Amino acid sequence: MISYLIKSRQGQFLAIGILFAAAGFIFGTMNSEYSRWLFYAAIFFLGFYASKNAIVETVRYKSPNVDLLMILAALGAVIFDFESEGAALLLIFAAAEVLEDYANNKSTSAISELMAQVPETAQVLKENGEVVTVPTEDLNVGERVVVSKGEQIPIDGIIDRKSIVNESALTGESVPVVKEAEDEVFAGTINEGDVFYIDVTKSSDETVFSNIIRMVEEAQSRPSRISKFIDRIESKYVISVLVIVPIFIVVMYALMDLPFEEAFYRGMVFLTVASPCALVASATPATLSAISNGAKNGILFKGGAAMEALSTMDILYTDKTGTLTYGEFKVDEYSAPDDVLKEVIYMEQQSSHPIARAIVTAFKETDLSSVDHNEPVSEIAGSGIKKGTVRVGKPSAFSTFKNYDRFKQYFQKGNTIILAAKEEEVVGYFSLSDQIRRQSADAVANFQKEGIKVTLLTGDNEEVTETVAEVVGVDDYKASMLPEDKIAYVRESQDKEEVVGMIGDGINDAPALANADIGIAMGSGSSVAMESSDVVVVKNDLSKLFYSYKLSKKLNKIILQNVIFSISVIVTLIVLNLFGVLGLPLAVLFHEGSTILVILNGLRLLGSKGPKQEERVSDPSLKSVKV
Repeated sequence: MISYLIKSRQGQFLAIGILFAAAGFIFGTMNSEYSRWLFYAAIFFLGFYASKNAIVETVRYKSPNVDLLMILAALGAVIFDFESEGAALLLIFAAAEVLEDYANNKSTSAISELMAQVPETAQVLKENGEVVTVPTEDLNVGERVVVSKGEQIPIDGIIDRKSIVNESALTGESVPVVKEAEDEVFAGTINEGDVFYIDVTKSSDETVFSNIIRMVEEAQSRPSRISKFIDRIESKYVISVLVIVPIFIVVMYALMDLPFEEAFYRGMVFLTVASPCALVASATPATLSAISNGAKNGILFKGGAAMEALSTMDILYTDKTGTLTYGEFKVDEYSAPDDVLKEVIYMEQQSSHPIARAIVTAFKETDLSSVDHNEPVSEIAGSGIKKGTVRVGKPSAFSTFKNYDRFKQYFQKGNTIILAAKEEEVVGYFSLSDQIRRQSADAVANFQKEGIKVTLLTGDNEEVTETVAEVVGVDDYKASMLPEDKIAYVRESQDKEEVVGMIGDGINDAPALANADIGIAMGSGSSVAMESSDVVVVKNDLSKLFYSYKLSKKLNKIILQNVIFSISVIVTLIVLNLFGVLGLPLAVLFHEGSTILVILNGLRLLGSKGPKQEERVSDPSLKSVKV
């Protein structure tokens, strides 16, 4: 805070103003004439930025603001020789403004901290074995980068060997994770193992970190609903006060027979205490603090409205692959003619889906030279892909094909089944297993404790879906769903006046994410899903989502506290002024003090720790469950 005062011009003016005000009070005890001029100097420095904001915003937006009320109250005090009160008023007001700017700056600094996590240069290994240093922004997909022990990873890519990586900058988790060969590593994380190489998979502006930075920037420019409401009423409120104050003075002078100086003084007190400083500061500092807290812990909110809305959720729909499960498939069994197998492998190379990656990995040594590379590969929305007469995808897409019934026996094993067909005849299958995330059961149980219904919506077959639903403990499930089916479920719940959350990570989840009241994307999922969502969980850990839900509840609670407190202070001080028992110094102290308290209350969210460990449900047996 002290360093911010020194670096900030507004903070420097506040510090100078405090010195002049303190000197004024000291000379005032000596009955020195210098005290008046010292207070004038204090008023200049303490009121400079408030005057600037009052004039600029009133002219630019053609509507007055809170700063104008404070400047008028201080000038009124000076006119009637209450320079000390005017200086005290602006001192506390300026301190509150600097504190609010400090709160906003703390939130904005999250971007700077994130950007500092990514190295500006990378060590590129050339084909001749030479290692050259290049700017990170000049890295191209496919290049090989050398990452030494203890260095930060400069770009997203695929690691070439087993190592240990500290991902705390992304996830907030301090425990390093083990990365196997062919695993993805992310820019900004730290290599805590031996030297390794990574093959670049994304340009510098497409990395997880760059997406985080962009989303935090966007979030800070999107106010919450209550912030928008307060902003809308601020100018109307200020105009009302400006109209009421002269009427108040006239009533005090003409009807209550107070001397004009006393009536005017009471009017200045009214102008001070009726100002909505604390009310205006009720939401924004708290919301920005919560957004910053989320960013540090691996949860990105695309604005204050999303942060506020999460705690109002009634039902949570969730995808399976990559959300409740790891999405790291392994081919357990398969059967397909050699020519069809090669076509399937070639087609799956064009896809980034976890199942496609598993098939490509399982058959990476297969020679594909006999495959026609000129024949186009096309996607069949929600069901698979096609190349010429060969087609591969989920079983439900082949129910009318020849030989379909012969492959039904494989559906009963509980694995994910992919069928391959040629010329309208099913000719092969792939049986793949995935693993359920333990955190999924934790998060589902915790959401259910909060009264939120959790339903699984997936395109996978009935047997796999039933197994996952039973192990994870969701309230309901629906299998073999197309993207349009998920949208229908979302809209059906919305028609019942339910606030709907939707979690997903794939392209096929994007329409449902966009239609839900709160779309939640997994950070390792598709960019389309991330763009369609309101909240992004950087790593596929649903315990992070429950933490963000608790953070949202805490935010709304703090905003409500701030609003009630600020309105109560205004009403109480106005009543005391009506009875003539409130002087300007006390009015300034209580009113501006309430603003500082409101801002400090919001700043508490910067250090919020989320749910305690014992609140979570753990079931180690889930580690061994395959689906």
